Amino acid sequence: MGTRSTLIIVREAFFGTRRFGDFAERVGIGEAATAARLKDLVASGLMEKVPYQEPGQRKRYEYQLTDKGLGLFHAIMSLRDWGETWLSGSRVTPWRFAHRDCGAEVHTVARCTAGHDVHLDEFTAVRQTERPAAAPDTHN
Repeated sequence: MGTRSTLIIVREAFFGTRRFGDFAERVGIGEAATAARLKDLVASGLMEKVPYQEPGQRKRYEYQLTDKGLGLFHAIMSLRDWGETWLSGSRVTPWRFAHRDCGAEVHTVARCTAGHDVHLDEFTAVRQTERPAAAPDTHN
């Protein structure tokens, strides 16, 4: 996730972008940079290449988020919320995220496992005595 363009490619994947040319166009970087970022995302297990073929055309690949990549959803939304608060100023932002069922705007929140929303002044760090079991690696 080291570059701004990598982050934007992941954001575009959440918006439904799948094909190489669409990533290059929507992110606004050259094809070589797009190819390098997608290659890195595949190598890190955040995206996977999935073959497709349109009638009469050669086989091509589209890029889809893996479960590991989908796990970035809250981080991407949190960064978007931060940017809306601190960077947008008076600009109208191009994206509004809405709950499909009711239309209300979507934002990220910190919530404890008991279901309470937790604010910055309401949490504490607790040292664990044992390391939690590692999540299984499903992307060999």
